[in-house]
Amino acid sequence: MNKVLIVDDDREIVDLLSIYCKNEGYDPIKAYDGVDAFRKLEENADIQLIILDVMMPKKDGISVVRELREQNNPIPILMLSAKSTDMDKIQGLTTGADDYVSKPFNPLEVMARIKSLLRRTNMQVDASEVDSIEIGPLIIKKDSHEVKTLNGKSIQLTALEFGILHLLASHPNRVFSADEIFERVWQQESIVSAKTVMVHVSHLRDKIEEATGGEKVIQTVWGVGYKIGE
Repeated sequence: MNKVLIVDDDREIVDLLSIYCKNEGYDPIKAYDGVDAFRKLEENADIQLIILDVMMPKKDGISVVRELREQNNPIPILMLSAKSTDMDKIQGLTTGADDYVSKPFNPLEVMARIKSLLRRTNMQVDASEVDSIEIGPLIIKKDSHEVKTLNGKSIQLTALEFGILHLLASHPNRVFSADEIFERVWQQESIVSAKTVMVHVSHLRDKIEEATGGEKVIQTVWGVGYKIGE
């Protein structure tokens, strides 16, 4: 059973999402601030996804995401926030969150986002598929979600960042639009996907360039989308 950590200082929201998680067969773990969230993560090493409010006492959601990503923890994170502007969403995604839902929200939408993120993380690989892709300065291993440079340096990616990279690397020279990337990687119908995809691609590029000494692996085809050349 997938454990889902729900972190929000509004106990009614935590209780509501816990009910929906249980109905979907998930095991909800409750926390009410950022400090409590880290305590629950230490107590439950098998937590597989975090639903995280932005505005909380003691330690806010952005700080939690930043610390987890600095620790190279790739756990999927779905952020909740009463703030709904594009800049607020971009800040959360740039920090390292995988998805973002604005309050007030429909719990069924939250459950759909959770299913999509867990599906990306838990996706099983057909044994007949090619496991390893070598393209440019990178070696990408699908079964273990590992990415390394040719000189052996590991690149820590979130599940969605890995999904974008693997999609582009699996189809060299093919240009994918933001909508196509969103629908294939997030595995849900495209909804205002362009900015979300742009932020994740930007974050992915930064990690690749840092590890490879500045190599431009992912190319932007302006007005069309993104590709990786052979």
